[in-house]
Amino acid sequence: MDMSSPASVPDVSLFQTDFPPLEFSVRRSKVFDQIGSNALALLQGASPLGELQSFRQSNDFYYLCGVEVPDAYLLLDGNRRKTTLYLPGRNPGQERSEGPILNSDQASLAQTLTGVDEVRKTDELPHGLAEAQTIYTLQGPPSPAEMSNPLDAQPTREAYLIDKLKALCPNADIEDLSPIIRSLRMIKSTAEINLMRPAGQLTALAVAEAMRGVKPSVMEYQLAAVADYIFLINGARGGGYPPIIAGGKNAWHGHYSRNDSPLKDGDLVLMDYAPDYGYYTSDIGRMFPVNGTYTAWQRELYGFIVEYHKALLKRIRPGAMASDIMDDAAQEMKQVIDQTTFSKAAYENAARGALEFRGHLSHTVGMDVHDGGDYRNSPLIPGTVFSVDPMMWIPEERLYIRVEDTVVITEDGIENLTQLAPLELDDVEQLMKEEGIIQKLPPVIDS
Repeated sequence: MDMSSPASVPDVSLFQTDFPPLEFSVRRSKVFDQIGSNALALLQGASPLGELQSFRQSNDFYYLCGVEVPDAYLLLDGNRRKTTLYLPGRNPGQERSEGPILNSDQASLAQTLTGVDEVRKTDELPHGLAEAQTIYTLQGPPSPAEMSNPLDAQPTREAYLIDKLKALCPNADIEDLSPIIRSLRMIKSTAEINLMRPAGQLTALAVAEAMRGVKPSVMEYQLAAVADYIFLINGARGGGYPPIIAGGKNAWHGHYSRNDSPLKDGDLVLMDYAPDYGYYTSDIGRMFPVNGTYTAWQRELYGFIVEYHKALLKRIRPGAMASDIMDDAAQEMKQVIDQTTFSKAAYENAARGALEFRGHLSHTVGMDVHDGGDYRNSPLIPGTVFSVDPMMWIPEERLYIRVEDTVVITEDGIENLTQLAPLELDDVEQLMKEEGIIQKLPPVIDS
């Protein structure tokens, strides 16, 4: 069987079809290069969820093998440069209920699909660790309960695994694999970008549909529902992170996600939401008027940030430093401020304050919306994906103004992955004249 292409996978219910085995082998080879010949790297897959809950593999585990099976482990032996996948054995009762699941009884098939060297049963894992001198494993942050609620604190799965490794291998050094995986995930391959491109397109289409559908009295969560419809009908598994649909003063809270307020005439609504598409997501920010027309002050503030956004976008290119891009864009926008008569002193102060902010070139984006990895301290490299997110604050009026797109560095510039969402204010107003999905659907519950 030719396994050079994911299209030749025999049963798509058993294994992903977005990446060929070679893609995962190349990623694992880079891990071997980082950990050296005297170390092992161990990754644990996600735990099974409760009854009738859809399983989703942890991102780092999926990144190195593509396996979507609960309670799986991946062991990378730096000395032999060999990878062993540990899977649970076949469970006929579970298969009868849920369908086929890749298991250790299908060792040959699992090797073919993933490109790993060996497939073993999960209970054999301790034998693979017996001679370990150094073990790299993921060391995540403390759980929220550990930081805020000591009476309900539970160790994270990462911390629990480390304790088990110390007991099994008391003479081994335990090292953190997280920085290595973060650095590898920061630069996307062609195959990854081919997934992030539709993820960005769906993100933009969802925001555009929300623009069509928003009207006074529409609920914030209804715009999230419109986005979910766009995501799901186009092959995503849903949202990649909690939706931020923030009308009026709710937008002051940058990660507001209750989404339970009615949208009001005269307000702006901030929308920031993207899908989970083949384990990859995107990021976006648009602010649009609930009634379809920007007021004078909304044009003044949001229009300034849109111009700032364009000043940043046109300067991003391979080899450039993020600090230089922000410095040059700020210099251009200083001239704009100097030539603008603001309606309020607070607005001018906010605009000038935005020039000092160093986060307008924001976080990396990939399997997580905040993907980790710092691209700012070296020249930009093709394959780097990050959000461009200029913003400003007017605390006197509790206003937070921002606009965001996700871009990938190419060989000669950038590709804006979310550019299908209207950016220019006139284009937004024109789109909002069209009828949206919300208006076409009859209410099903009398209010």
